[in-house]
Amino acid sequence: MSYVEKHLIEGETIVYETRLHWIVLIVPILLGVLFGLTGVAMFVLSARATGGKSAASESMTIIGAVLLVLGLLFIARGILVRNATEMTVTNKRVFVKVGLAARRTIELLLSRVESIGVEESVLGRMLGYGTVIVHGTGGTPEIFNMIAHPLEFRTQVQQQIEK
Repeated sequence: MSYVEKHLIEGETIVYETRLHWIVLIVPILLGVLFGLTGVAMFVLSARATGGKSAASESMTIIGAVLLVLGLLFIARGILVRNATEMTVTNKRVFVKVGLAARRTIELLLSRVESIGVEESVLGRMLGYGTVIVHGTGGTPEIFNMIAHPLEFRTQVQQQIEK
């Protein structure tokens, strides 16, 4: 059950949900693959070095294992960061939740939304991600980067405000 589903008020329904775009996983996956391949190379070198009995061979095996674990941690962290971000429009509010252990949430009544800005780079337009800037009445702008389908998010908020 998502954060928003746990915190809906009576009569409130979810209209639209989005999260971070898959492109945020590119760097963690590249780092994970880099560390993982280096770890595998260390294992291969360790096996070739004097039958795996020397101290150098044992240290290469340990270093290889550490590098493999680091690679997996980079990938796991990237997936957790992506899945820990929720942006939701309900028929009464706009929710934004970022983080898992340390959480940052914004819950804004639709009547209090002053404006929602969207910034997209050329690559963002082609791949479907951008920056969403939410302005509440009397508040500072809240900026959320690398959001999937930012124009659709803005459209859904505007449609709910008009209803």
